[in-house]
Amino acid sequence: MARKSTTLKAVNGKTSTAKIATSVKSELTIGSYLIQRLQDYGLTDIFGIPGDFVLQFYGMLEESPIKVVGCTREDCAGYAADGYARIHGLGAVCVTYCVGGLSLCNSIAGAFAEKSPVIVISGAPGMDERRANPLLHHRVRDFNTQREVFEKITVASAALEDPLTAFREIDRCLEAAVRFRRPVYLELPRDRVHTKCPYPHVAKTESFTSDKDSLNEALAEARDVINAAKKPVIIAGVEMHRFSLADDVVKLAEKNSIPMCATLLGKSVVSEKHPLYLGIYEGAMCRDSLRRYVEDSDCLIMLGAFLTDIDMGIFTANLDPRKCIDATSEHMRISHHHFHDILITDFVKGLGKLDLKVAKRPMLARPKGADAKFVLRPDDKVTNARLFARINDLLDETMVVVADVGDCLFGAADLTIYKKTEFLSPAYYTSMGFAVPASIGVSVAAPDRRPIVLVGDGAFQMTCMELSTAVRHGFNPIVIVLNNKGYTTERFLQDGPFNDILNWNYHRMPDLLGGGWGFEVHTEGELDQALNAAIANQDAFSILNVHLEPDDISQALKRLAEGLSQRL
Repeated sequence: MARKSTTLKAVNGKTSTAKIATSVKSELTIGSYLIQRLQDYGLTDIFGIPGDFVLQFYGMLEESPIKVVGCTREDCAGYAADGYARIHGLGAVCVTYCVGGLSLCNSIAGAFAEKSPVIVISGAPGMDERRANPLLHHRVRDFNTQREVFEKITVASAALEDPLTAFREIDRCLEAAVRFRRPVYLELPRDRVHTKCPYPHVAKTESFTSDKDSLNEALAEARDVINAAKKPVIIAGVEMHRFSLADDVVKLAEKNSIPMCATLLGKSVVSEKHPLYLGIYEGAMCRDSLRRYVEDSDCLIMLGAFLTDIDMGIFTANLDPRKCIDATSEHMRISHHHFHDILITDFVKGLGKLDLKVAKRPMLARPKGADAKFVLRPDDKVTNARLFARINDLLDETMVVVADVGDCLFGAADLTIYKKTEFLSPAYYTSMGFAVPASIGVSVAAPDRRPIVLVGDGAFQMTCMELSTAVRHGFNPIVIVLNNKGYTTERFLQDGPFNDILNWNYHRMPDLLGGGWGFEVHTEGELDQALNAAIANQDAFSILNVHLEPDDISQALKRLAEGLSQRL
């Protein structure tokens, strides 16, 4: 079994530089202890919307070093906290009871599905006012309803109702968020915010290590399989980012000259400028030469890649499990041999220490024209392919691409991301409306990086009002709306008038919000002028309303259509 120790570590794996609350004295309360523990884990910001059941805790937050970032909707606050967590390593959102908490469910479900550690803090009716089972406002069924809902979409949850257990429960849930990289839920009754600890409490976290024998056997078998291979390939997944192992993957590849690719959810887990990088593997959606190169491998070293139907190109991928070393935080498998009680951190770092004798496989040739400079055709109408080619020409190491769901996500797969962890998207849970509020989280977590937001018009209409938060705080994302008057991906699956939406004047959003710059784009010349102006506009958000034809789809979606047609 995995062994335990009691050292406190920060989210990034390094010892926390924050003061650790080693002992709770009687003057500390449940609310103040929760704030202190958030700081111990390096949290400096929290997102949310206040409400009467959580106002006392909001008052304490305002008096603390933690910055409160107010959002327009609770689900947007959840997306913002998720985006923040993907950059910072841990995020938090604070809302009121039921009308606030239940509005968070979709965004927190996405964070759970994609392993993004978000701490959900919800206010609740006071314990004293629950007597005689009154019909208090915001209540749904009974006082446990919201907690029971969140138990299904978080890795740990607790109602901080009893001061005898509340302080230990805070420690347990925060530790679970960091250990499993998934959301947790804390419910704080409003008459417990200022309740004092009745006894001295020592804050602890447990650090788990792998079973030594199991780890050694797995590494020994992995060494033999890799050494016997002629065509090894590394597939790096999103967990390499979540568990801060991206640098270890690159060192493993460089030490042994092993080509590496990434999944769509794990895009930018390594720099896409690296000479050993192949591209995004996603079945029939990736270019054919890359697909054949990966699927022809006799040893696929899959690290932190929990493969979804999106990553697998709607199951058009052809990966033989007999040729796979498949390691995630939840399972460890080599061919059909399963190993237990192994931490993915120990396994990946252990691979890097092995003395491997890897066969050198020629690198895949870069696609023709991949390095060609974008040549403007000023009078041509903007097309999907040319739009992404121009965006690719625009990107540099100071930017973070935040892609929403739909064809903008598939088109973004071919963008070249310069640095690791510079691409965010809900590429597994695929919830529309993620990108705009997530860019707020990025702006807070990394103010030195500029979000480039790629969003379809349908997804934009769902959460666009979060741009008011950008105006309020002076954030400067560049929002590119792919305006094809409807839901493109759904049209591809099943066409019909239900996929059409009202055409907005998206470029007029600054008029409504009293800030930002807007541009309407029909031609490549207008696109070039708008992007240059947006880059120069450092003080506010910019929004580009890019008109596209309804049937103009990305190259990735075209490749998928061709692959599916061959199968069907």
